[in-house]
Amino acid sequence: MATLLLVTLYEYSPLFYIAVVSLCFLVTAAVVLGWFGFDVPVFLLSHDETESVVLTPEKLMVQETNPFSLALGSGPACVSDGVSLRPCCLEPCVLSCFWGCEVSALQDALHTHQQNLRLTSPQHFLEALHPRFNYHETFYICSEDEKECHTCIPADQRITDFGPLPRKHYPLVAVLTLAETEARNLYNIVANVIVIHVPDGKYNLSTRILFQYLLTSQGHMHELKPLFMSAETSGPANSERSSQPAEAQTEGDAMRAETDWSEEMGRNCVICQNAAVNRVLLPCRHACVCDNCMLHFQHCPICRAFVLESFALRPTVRI
Repeated sequence: MATLLLVTLYEYSPLFYIAVVSLCFLVTAAVVLGWFGFDVPVFLLSHDETESVVLTPEKLMVQETNPFSLALGSGPACVSDGVSLRPCCLEPCVLSCFWGCEVSALQDALHTHQQNLRLTSPQHFLEALHPRFNYHETFYICSEDEKECHTCIPADQRITDFGPLPRKHYPLVAVLTLAETEARNLYNIVANVIVIHVPDGKYNLSTRILFQYLLTSQGHMHELKPLFMSAETSGPANSERSSQPAEAQTEGDAMRAETDWSEEMGRNCVICQNAAVNRVLLPCRHACVCDNCMLHFQHCPICRAFVLESFALRPTVRI
């Protein structure tokens, strides 16, 4: 009787097909849900939900007071006519200008400072670089005086360029040191060495600061590097361009001058456009995100470089 009923349904009723398809669906669904533990299958999850977020390591920073600051002055600059420099220091200091200093001489002097002899005064630098430069000139800088100093090679030396590329001489090496012995005991940073390119007849690249090094009383040397802000932000783009001396943060062999990163200056996070920028990404040195947005990114939103480390511009108070 049951067999006759099934044959009749098979021949005359579409309900049989519906029942068979439904049964197959239920069996398949049971197998799939049982395989994945009655949870949502993996292939239904979005990419953002499956990707694990790895927190970027925090770079430990040490805050130091940098008594020196130097910027390029106004007006044109070239080897034959000289260049104007605008130093500004927290204490009276001495600006020493070495024209045509040999690259190897400066490297040897910096190496000497790290080994045994501390270069803390103008005389120390003069002895370390002598006689491997073409011309030397010094200026006395009063405390917080922003007066420009013009330095140039005397015309009787007839130096118009420093030869073809690659060169063995820096056009200009400027050194800032504290003038008073008592002041050298107040600051850990005792000298600021600035390598400046000055255009000449054979290499007409515009005047610019190539390198900056900060020397400490313990014999350490740190390279001062700029920070890069997004184009949407206002204010000075990096610490090198600031005319006022500020506090520096050291990162192993790198130091960065800290400026006033207040919300009033309009530096908003490029992601949320709300919170203030407070994170510097390494190694690209872009300062463009806030503390909260930093937790969700592994690549710089500006240059897409992979972020190895980051550090805060100012301490974050956590409640």
